Amino acid sequence: VQLQASGGGLVQAGGSLRLSCAASASIFSRVDMGWSRQAPGKERELVARIARSGRASYGDGVKGRFTISRDDAQSTAWLQMDSLKREDSGIYYCYAATFNEYFWGKGTLVTVSS
Repeated sequence: VQLQASGGGLVQAGGSLRLSCAASASIFSRVDMGWSRQAPGKERELVARIARSGRASYGDGVKGRFTISRDDAQSTAWLQMDSLKREDSGIYYCYAATFNEYFWGKGTLVTVSS
């Protein structure tokens, strides 16, 4: 499974960014999609995940601020990040998940300045 991630960049605290992750059309409808992130000196943590059914789940630190969505016709998932905080800074990795395997895209850097 090949994943093409885009988005990210530099934004001021309180601002918004949107990440996207495109996957192979042949498999997209059969995988959950999500993002994890890793800040310097910290372990990778779950940000959001959206199941094939469309059910979404979020890490505690982003609930109410981030929204994950997907469009099977476009084979793309998006992560809308609003009310960004400095602690949201890090490298964001999109992934596709089957029941027993994860496929990771290249990380994209998100920097939130005060």
